[in-house]
Amino acid sequence: MTDRDRWLDLLEDEDLAFLKRFVLASGSLKELAEAYGISYPTVRLRLDRLIAKIKVFDSDQKMSDFERTVRAMHADGRIDQATLKQLLSAFKREKEKQHDAPSRRGSGADD
Repeated sequence: MTDRDRWLDLLEDEDLAFLKRFVLASGSLKELAEAYGISYPTVRLRLDRLIAKIKVFDSDQKMSDFERTVRAMHADGRIDQATLKQLLSAFKREKEKQHDAPSRRGSGADD
């Protein structure tokens, strides 16, 4: 099984329950809205966010578990775009520091 086959395993139980109800409702968003007792636009938003999250999990783009997690949180509406950018920038800076650290230690600058 490849990483791309794992997208279903990466979904939360709530996402899987929604997906199951969606299939059992034959894809009827109106029926889902009635079943959940919410408006059609709210169901549409939930589906759009689930689609975005699946795209993150199923992406060909190589990314760390951290990046995949924060991108999925953004797709799910749990963090905004600005927060996503800040987290990814901080993570990138931290990775660069870790990558550069061994070369600085071996440079003899502290001797």
